[in-house]
This record gives sequence, C-alpha cells and structure tokens, in this order.
Amino acid sequence: MNLDKILDFSDKTIILTGASGLLGSQFSDALCQTNANLVLGDIKLDNCKKLEKELRGKYDNSILSVKLDIRSINSIQNMIKKSQKHFGRIDGLVNNAVFQEGVKERSIKFEDFPLSLLKKGIETNTIGTFLCCQQVGKLMKSSRKGVIVNINSIYGLVPPDQRIYGTSGLNSSVLYNITKSSLLNFTRYLASYWGTSGIRVNSLTLGGVYNNQKPNFVKKYSSKTMLGRMAKKNDHVGALLFLLSDSSSYMTGSNVVVDGGWTAW
Repeated sequence: MNLDKILDFSDKTIILTGASGLLGSQFSDALCQTNANLVLGDIKLDNCKKLEKELRGKYDNSILSVKLDIRSINSIQNMIKKSQKHFGRIDGLVNNAVFQEGVKERSIKFEDFPLSLLKKGIETNTIGTFLCCQQVGKLMKSSRKGVIVNINSIYGLVPPDQRIYGTSGLNSSVLYNITKSSLLNFTRYLASYWGTSGIRVNSLTLGGVYNNQKPNFVKKYSSKTMLGRMAKKNDHVGALLFLLSDSSSYMTGSNVVVDGGWTAW
C-alpha cells in the first residue's frame, strides 16, 4: 500500500447525495481536496450549482451538479446516466441525503405524531437510501468494485435524552430514530449480500453538530459527551475519507461512530 497515495482519489468518481446541506458542503470540500471527480446530487439544484461554483473557485476538480430526488427511481437513474456520461465510472456513493422534520414537527408529542409525517420520513431516509444503493450497486457489481457509505446518526444507536431538551417542547422525533436505526442493519445486510462481489458497505454515525443552537441546549448536549462539546461541522470528514479510501479495504458491514464519546458511557 502506497501511503502517499492513500487519500488521492484522482482516479475515482464519488456520488454525494444531499450535497448542498451543512454536512454535504463539508464532505464536498474534503472530497475535492482528494482530487476526486465529484457528483453533487441534491433536490435543490440551485444550491448545488452555487456550491459547485464555490468549489471550482478553490479546486481544479471535475464536478457535476445533478438534481436528485432519492425517492424517485427515475431521478436516481438520470443521475447515474449523467454521471457515467460525464465521468465514465462510479466508484463511491455517500448516502447523505436526509429528511429531517422542522421545528414545528419536532414539538409534536409521540401520542399525536401523524402517520403521514412518519411515512414521509421513511420514504426519504429509508426507501430513498435503499433505492440509491440498489441502482448504483448494480453498476458496482458489474465492475466488481465500489464503496458505499451510509451517513447515520447517534439517534440510530440510542434514543434522544429527553432531559437536554428541557421544557422547550422540542425533541428529535420518532421518525428520525426509526429511519436512522434501520440504516444500521440495512448496511450490514448489503455488506453480507455483496460480500465477495467487490463492493464494501459501511455506515458512519455522527454526533450532533453545532449549528447556532441555543446556548442552554449546547451546554446540556456538550455535557453528555466525553469531549465536552458538540461536533464542529468538519469533524467527520476524516472518517468519511477513511471509509471511502483503500485505508479501510478490509472493512465492510462496520459502523464507525464519531460522536465525541456520547455513546461510550
């Protein structure tokens, strides 16, 4: 293994879903620094185009922005077709797109939680990830090579601590916990199913990221972590690059947890 080239992705094409969000933009920047060919997939194409322009101003990578609705097979297949035409290959898939309820929805008590909202979350977070893995995985299987990373949350491992939300009425809703926990065993299933086909599938579980939350919440959340703070928005990029690179060539079906020690005690 040539360690000088371990994080050189200049011969790889990586698809990133949910590319224009808070974490997606950080992942995009990091992937550009590895010289990867990058496909920015997001339902908000204008935001992708804006991010692409910013990245092109900093790096020389080949970047393709595509409008992507992961709930639609046709949309996913269109992205794949454009990616193949532009780059000729697909080496990696990062399933980062997520439906997360708004402030109003996070104040709904479980007893009153609407089935329509739960279905909306499942349609994106669970079925959407399923469809992306299914459609991109077909190509990877035919080429006998590929890496898939499913972005998860600590709330797929443990429930939210109700105490840190206080009397605000807010919480991480049941739909987020249900859909994120389903990703863990889906990752293991795919790793087992594609075990000897050349495709590796792992999940990356993230702790809470600081994004201008209220000071009292930040204080309570931080006290739950061993490091005593929330994650910075770029704290997870190293683990993602590790999972996409040959550094993790003997890893599949694994879940890498980067949460500041939240789930370790």
